[in-house]
Amino acid sequence: MRRMIMTAALAAVGLASVSRADDTRPVNTAAVTAQDPKPEAKPVEKQEPKKEEAKAAELGKAAPDFELVDLDGKKVKLADFKGKLVVLEWFNPDCPMCDWAYSQGGPLTEVPERLKKEGVVWLAVNSDGKTATEVDKNKDFLKEKKAAVQVLLDPSGKTGKAYGAKTTPHCFVIDEKGVLRYSGALDNAPNGKAKEGETKTNFVEKAISEIKGGKPVTTSETKSYG
Repeated sequence: MRRMIMTAALAAVGLASVSRADDTRPVNTAAVTAQDPKPEAKPVEKQEPKKEEAKAAELGKAAPDFELVDLDGKKVKLADFKGKLVVLEWFNPDCPMCDWAYSQGGPLTEVPERLKKEGVVWLAVNSDGKTATEVDKNKDFLKEKKAAVQVLLDPSGKTGKAYGAKTTPHCFVIDEKGVLRYSGALDNAPNGKAKEGETKTNFVEKAISEIKGGKPVTTSETKSYG
């Protein structure tokens, strides 16, 4: 009898072990997922297309129009002078080169006045961020130098950038049709002296003379100084 009881007990223990070994109940994946959520995908940011920089004025093409104010607050547009030859001279009353050029004996004491008598429009553009906001300083300069030019104020520098003006003075000649025909230095004589072996030449006057004569501008571009 005892032997039968022992056998039955051992059999029960064996069945329990087998039952535990074969326990293949599914894992609660929902609980695991809730504890370890997947990171949300971030929205893709839209990239703005790069803006192309505006090209500076090009020789042989229409000169960029502009609207600026003069020292009296009058609005002036390049388009106002269609049908006339126009000289744009970049100007700064604080520039030593401008100071020299407008002083007695300097080229800008005579050339603008002479060309104005021939019907040419001469505009001095101030694109300096500081002095272009100082109206009285510009007026005082013109009065002191007895300069016969109309100064236009470009404090933002927008017009200067449109023309690629980098120095003062930097000159541009625009023909009667509004086409840019010359860009560069006033002449080949910084401080009044041409290089050894060179003949002193005023490039602006030369270009205007050739345009009036219906000829191509032989020297259409030079490096400005200032």
